[in-house]
Amino acid sequence: MNNNTTQILNDKYNDDFNTALNIYENEYSHEDLIEFLKSGSVAQKQAAALKLDKINSKKDAQILIANLTGCDGKIREAISFRLKEFIPQNPEFFLDTQNTMLEAIIDINGNICRNTITAISSLKKYSQFTTAFCEKLIEKTKISITKVKSFGIQDGKYKINKEVFKLYWYLETISEFLEFININILKKIIEETKEIKDYTIREKTAKILSKINDDEDLLKLKQELKNDQNYYVRRF
Repeated sequence: MNNNTTQILNDKYNDDFNTALNIYENEYSHEDLIEFLKSGSVAQKQAAALKLDKINSKKDAQILIANLTGCDGKIREAISFRLKEFIPQNPEFFLDTQNTMLEAIIDINGNICRNTITAISSLKKYSQFTTAFCEKLIEKTKISITKVKSFGIQDGKYKINKEVFKLYWYLETISEFLEFININILKKIIEETKEIKDYTIREKTAKILSKINDDEDLLKLKQELKNDQNYYVRRF
């Protein structure tokens, strides 16, 4: 990296920092902050997300959610962090966000995945959200399982790890929405994921099984994983 490039990056960092600091230190109306989220710079959107007090309408929610995917990581993480507060306050504003949430739970940043799963847990009692969300979650999980199981030695490590990462977070989400997953569909998923080589997938499988105590077939699968060679799998 040459000196000119370094200087450009330093200048951009300073501009972003000063922009964010200006928003933090000064008073802005709710409407101003929403406008920053709608069409502001990276620094403006990040700072506005953190400074916003509440979501007043479904339109506000849509503008907020539009920044949860497909933009700079600093914005996505700030939005996911605030969702844990905003969704419980007004869950009715977020009932049509299934597709965006399904993208966010497999974000490349694990903090965003975790924050999103925590946030959407507040929507469990709304069938308008859970029915479509869980159907699509299962569909994507099945596709991911097929991909992970089909990888061979010729496939690059990055390609494999990327799909394993997705499956890991799909299973984590399933463990939080178990009551909405058909038991027979769940059994088929568990039967496949318990055999996957990557221990993190078997660990998430074990976590799901740790929450089930009333199905004979799944109890047998749980017993199998109690004898897994990996400690992190066995501990569940």
